[in-house]
Amino acid sequence: MAFAVVIVLLVIGTVVFHFSQAFGGPWYFTEIATNWGLIDFTINVTFWVTGAAFIILNLFMAWCVYKYRHRPGHKAVYEPENHKLEMNLTVITTIGVVAMLAPGLFVWANFVTVPEEALQYEVLGSQWQWQFRYPGADGQLGAADVSNVTEENPFGINPQDP
Repeated sequence: MAFAVVIVLLVIGTVVFHFSQAFGGPWYFTEIATNWGLIDFTINVTFWVTGAAFIILNLFMAWCVYKYRHRPGHKAVYEPENHKLEMNLTVITTIGVVAMLAPGLFVWANFVTVPEEALQYEVLGSQWQWQFRYPGADGQLGAADVSNVTEENPFGINPQDP
């Protein structure tokens, strides 16, 4: 019985702390960047879904501890399978996972789609240095091939290409 009360107090304390921080507390989630509002939204959706799961599961656990506590005259019944319960838990878990992943897929689609006006350039990273290759006046990169790669020509630019 005392354990059930402790679990309920833990849930109440967690919810009170979270909402007290949400309105100006120093430990609350801040913006990642000014132009990444969709990523912030996705992270907040994840926080809400996992927070709801935390509350529901802990309150359910407290209820089970209270309901199935040891009492004289009551005997536990062994139930090896409960197909309905297993299906319900599978469906609820699937809905929770989809609720967390779906917004992220839409956000990711925005970030991996290259805008039409984007510049194309190549970057070569090696230990202790970065090298950049920008397009010429025509906006195109020159021809390159791995067979042309040398220490002096790390991008493999074709010297015959104008």
